[in-house]
Amino acid sequence: MTFPASPGRPRRFRAGRVRTGGVRVRRALLGAPLALVMAHGDARAHALVVASDPAAETVLATPPARVIIRFNSRTDPVRSRLSVIPGEARQGAAALPLEVAAAADPTLIGAPCPPLSPGAWRLRWQVLAVDGHITRGDIAFSIRPGH
Repeated sequence: MTFPASPGRPRRFRAGRVRTGGVRVRRALLGAPLALVMAHGDARAHALVVASDPAAETVLATPPARVIIRFNSRTDPVRSRLSVIPGEARQGAAALPLEVAAAADPTLIGAPCPPLSPGAWRLRWQVLAVDGHITRGDIAFSIRPGH
C-alpha cells in the first residue's frame, strides 16, 4: 500500500509494521524500562529499620543496657543520632542523647543506654544512608514497674 508522504515521493508501509515516528520515540521506549529500574532502586536505597533491640512496642522487665538498630542498608555512624525520650513527654521534651558506637556491621548502629525509669519510652533515631538521604523515626517501648 502506498501513501503520499510528500509531493512526488511515496512512503511505503509494510503490513504488520507500526511506524514509531523516528529515533526519539524509540529512545524513549528503550529508556522507559531503565528509568523504572533506577526509580525502584532509588526508592529502596533509604535506610529503613529491619530490627531493633528493644523491639517496637516491647514491654521490658528491666531497662536496656544497650540499644541496637539494624537497617536495610549501610549507614554512616558518624552522622547518625540516637536518643531516648520519655513516652509521655509532649513537644519539646528533653531527649537523652546517646553516644553512637560504630559497629563492625555497617547496617547496625547502637549505643549504651543510661538507666531508665519504669514507664513508656521512645528510642529516636536519625541516620544518613549511603544514598545521601537522611531518615528518622521513633521506636516505642516501655519498662515494667518493679524492676
